[in-house]
Amino acid sequence: MRQIETKGGPRWRCIKSIEATKRGRAAREEFGRQTSAINKAESQSKVRALLNPERAFDRSGK
Repeated sequence: MRQIETKGGPRWRCIKSIEATKRGRAAREEFGRQTSAINKAESQSKVRALLNPERAFDRSGK
């Protein structure tokens, strides 16, 4: 993470996000879509674990 100056003041940004911005708008948007998909999958996994705690640690695949 790096702190960068924006019009609205200092903001923290992921280094990979900063690098994607330098490669152009399409690269930045693709990075954002991938990051959003990863975050959504993690969030859904956490919700499933909370709603079904007896299966949260079941590694047997049953």
